[in-house]
Amino acid sequence: MTRVTSKPDKDNDPQQLPLALEMRPALGRDDFMVADCNSEAVAWIDQWPKWPAPALCLYGPKGCGKSHLAEVWRARSGALQVAASDLNGINPDELLGDATGLVIEDADLVAGAGLDETVCFHIYNMLKERGGHLLLTASQPPSRWQIDLPDLKSRLGAALVCEISPPDDDLIVGLLIKLFADRQIPASPQIISYVLPRIERSFAALSQLVAAIDRRALAEKRAVTLPLVRSVMDDMTTQS
Repeated sequence: MTRVTSKPDKDNDPQQLPLALEMRPALGRDDFMVADCNSEAVAWIDQWPKWPAPALCLYGPKGCGKSHLAEVWRARSGALQVAASDLNGINPDELLGDATGLVIEDADLVAGAGLDETVCFHIYNMLKERGGHLLLTASQPPSRWQIDLPDLKSRLGAALVCEISPPDDDLIVGLLIKLFADRQIPASPQIISYVLPRIERSFAALSQLVAAIDRRALAEKRAVTLPLVRSVMDDMTTQS
């Protein structure tokens, strides 16, 4: 379907918006933007394999980018990946094989409520013995997890811990510009300025919004204008 676009206005080119963000290739994933809210986590990923501990936990709210960074590390390190909820009853030897790295996603969502802590403990020890590393993602730091096994609690208490905050304004602007550009949508600074104070601070919310705007513009054969964006956001608010 042909996209309807308005005539480009050099003065309103969203690419001209001043941004102080570093772009990082995410090794097979979309580019990852570095900002204050995630710079410490990025620094730990960059420092691998010279981590001072066998495990790193990245924690923060849903949509903050912790899984994205975990995928960046997994691609660099060749690590395996598993959801914490899938560890119950699994054989650590069969899971790891000869791997020296593992990502465990959503580690705190099942801690104390079905998580096989013994399996986690053995995985940690196996990776440490191999000189490998464990990366965990969670919404809370390990100190707040409900862990009953003392040995596992001790191991995780010695892990590196890094918080990723929700995207700040600079990162939101940069992500919006990139998401619109990926869909070849010429979003003006006025559109960016309208969206910024009204959007949930998460990567998922930004992606959903831009996709909804794209669908509406294509379905109605309209250019992406401020009235169209306002209408889409009003509809999404009504439906939520």
